[in-house]
Amino acid sequence: MAATVSLETFAALAGTELKPSGWFEISQERINQFADATNDHQFIHVDPDRAAATPFGTTIAHGYLTLSLLSDLLEDCRPTPEGLVMGLNYGSDKIRYLAPVKVGQRVRAVGRIAELAEKRPGQWLIKTAVTVEIENETTPALIAEILSMFIIDPQKKEIS
Repeated sequence: MAATVSLETFAALAGTELKPSGWFEISQERINQFADATNDHQFIHVDPDRAAATPFGTTIAHGYLTLSLLSDLLEDCRPTPEGLVMGLNYGSDKIRYLAPVKVGQRVRAVGRIAELAEKRPGQWLIKTAVTVEIENETTPALIAEILSMFIIDPQKKEIS
């Protein structure tokens, strides 16, 4: 988990480069679980024998699986303010899938806080420009601008 910072420090983070998240391995079990959760059982994701005959040579993660990991990966690298009650996914302004993530590869998030604004008292909208890197690859899995809403109670001193 990333550092907890004062609300004053948090409010001044726009433009800040984030430290990379930890690496996260994409296993076949994870891919299969995502396929079951989304009813997307295309062979390129779940059938190693058939996928071996494709240009990828193996199964690949769903693009949406990689995208969905951003909640966890960003939690690992984006500072959180004191008094955080909850963080909510708020949307995205841009998503581009640039390279498939093959089974067994590891990914991590790198990025920067592009914008940060208090929309209402205690409600902070954060736009994070993020790249999901694939270990030992030059082309990232995806780039995105992710929107999050942090609900903050300045009287609360611990994160839930």
